[in-house]
Amino acid sequence: MTTTVLPSGAPGPVTDRTVVGENLSLPLFRTLSGVLAGHPYLKVVVDRVENTWHLLDTAAHPFHVNYIATRVLGMELADLDSCLDAFNASVYMDPERRFLLGVLSLHTDEDTEGRERPFLVLETTEADTMNGRLLEEFYTFVRHRVDGRLPVLLKPANHGQEHELAAISDVHVPRILGHELFGNRTRTPLNIGEAVGRLRYFRTPEEYAAEADGLGWSDIVAMASLPDDVPRVAGFLNTAPGTPLSHTNVLASGWGIPNAIVRDLDRLVEADDLDGAWVRYRVQDDEISLVPLAHVPALDAPAWHQQRIRMEPPLLEDVPALFLHRLRRADQDRYGTKAANLGELHHVLDSRSADLTAFYGQPRPPRNDLYGHLAARLGVPDASGAELRDLAADFVAGTIAAPDGIALPFALQHRFLTSSAAVQQGLGKLKMALELDAVDVLDALCLHLQQLIRNTPMPDEVTRQITQALPDGPDGQRLVVRSSSNAEDLPGFSAAGVYDSVSTVHGEEELLDAVRQVWASLLSPRSVRLRHQAGISLDDTYMGVIIQRYVPADLGGVLVTCNPTRRTDFRNVYVNCSPGSPETVVDGTTLPLQYLYNTVEGGGRTVALGSTGKDLPVATRDKLARLALTGRLLQSHFSDSDVDHPLDIEWLMTDQGDFRLVQIRPYAL
Repeated sequence: MTTTVLPSGAPGPVTDRTVVGENLSLPLFRTLSGVLAGHPYLKVVVDRVENTWHLLDTAAHPFHVNYIATRVLGMELADLDSCLDAFNASVYMDPERRFLLGVLSLHTDEDTEGRERPFLVLETTEADTMNGRLLEEFYTFVRHRVDGRLPVLLKPANHGQEHELAAISDVHVPRILGHELFGNRTRTPLNIGEAVGRLRYFRTPEEYAAEADGLGWSDIVAMASLPDDVPRVAGFLNTAPGTPLSHTNVLASGWGIPNAIVRDLDRLVEADDLDGAWVRYRVQDDEISLVPLAHVPALDAPAWHQQRIRMEPPLLEDVPALFLHRLRRADQDRYGTKAANLGELHHVLDSRSADLTAFYGQPRPPRNDLYGHLAARLGVPDASGAELRDLAADFVAGTIAAPDGIALPFALQHRFLTSSAAVQQGLGKLKMALELDAVDVLDALCLHLQQLIRNTPMPDEVTRQITQALPDGPDGQRLVVRSSSNAEDLPGFSAAGVYDSVSTVHGEEELLDAVRQVWASLLSPRSVRLRHQAGISLDDTYMGVIIQRYVPADLGGVLVTCNPTRRTDFRNVYVNCSPGSPETVVDGTTLPLQYLYNTVEGGGRTVALGSTGKDLPVATRDKLARLALTGRLLQSHFSDSDVDHPLDIEWLMTDQGDFRLVQIRPYAL
């Protein structure tokens, strides 16, 4: 038996069934349509010169522009490829364009008596700059040629179209916003992947807590919202709304396991008795499926059981606490990855010598590069070469600031740990347990060690180095103490949400307590287990610490320089935010506002309104567009040899409207 949670479209026939000039009925729609993200859809081309429309057979014509060029204008594909950007501009951006391009998708809701009612949604591509006049003309043309029994709503594809439609009556142009249409989607992919395992469905946190210790690598864990301390398993299923940028999905991405939101899992589990059953779980862009297996499969241990993460040994020589701006990326083996990356960010902003355009220099067939698009985004369409690099550096430096702060080296933690015989004895017992794989005693040993570390007095010299590192001393303003380990943000190993940070620190005593708490988090049961599974030796693992003045934030969040649910999308940057600190986004305590910003053709769109229930002001969304482009430009420098590898950036916006980056690291793919 197969339970299909989100069906994928079946391949269409080879024959082309495209029609021209016919009115659209529901049967004709179904004949021509494909399926995208679980919804039947049909491509539409309106020819304003001929006063007719083309309903494209989706299987035969995957791209609007190819159809227009070859079937309407008689061009060869090679000719189209040679002028693709100019051609796109003529059909998506010219206010006097001949063609209006869009998609009709089929959706359903319920009438007042609970009966299912189909309706169509008309929208353009996200890069389309149709003004209000063209949007109204497009909608009216389509509405008059669709079966009158089918409601048709216009969905603005970006914030610009929303603004244009604001001046047009919704009686003349009925509409629906993206977050209204998809904000309550029943099924949403979060991380693409496939797994075979036993489905463990927990309906309450208490049910999960009672069974958590028994979960293993062959389990697929399903519950409303997975906790941050979930162990490494075969797959995740969420039944409550979430975001691709939550800690648990960052872990899923780093671990390479499938993760999705399936809000009607209760019904599916009950219908096919799936709780505890062995299933094949698959998450793709347009398909989420659970296939019950007739027999318990013979499974080999996953690759990560044999995988061993490679990392450089920590450097423990006696080096001082330093201001972040004095660090570079090469200092990660002394001060930790987070501190070193923030130091590198200071260097990028201060020197303006890094080439931040490399992402746009990559070939995107049939385009040789995207430099022209970047020049347009920076407001100087004719810029190229050195001028473009200077413009990019100035744009980034004018949009964000790197946070000030002090970085404590591994050497201070090492000196603290070796100052206590009790701590050394506890570490020896833990190392022996790990060597013997005595997992039954690990938690008790780790918790005892953490308690020892939090209560062991600091040696005077360690205390002096910490307190004297702050120019004005630890008294006065509120401080934030953050972790900066060498065992995080590594290829194949994400430690998102694993180590502690403390954000409410006042005075010397609280500062020293916070530093010890951050050091102790390196030995939490969960962090030790995760590193042990990945082959990271306890002897090679150290914790640096970042101390910063607290900066009040009006808005905070996370962005990743990709579309997490559609990895082939090189255009969009995904931005999540909530009022206040970025921690509320990453730890899942609030459901954030979610946006996609196109960093090639421009434009942005609201994906979800989150817990606030209302969108941000236009001026703030425009600032987020600048932040998204900044993240894309930084990707060129921080992604090393692979400029297509996305970044994960935590940020905040101060009450003055300025952006500061709190963390910058590779996004786990």
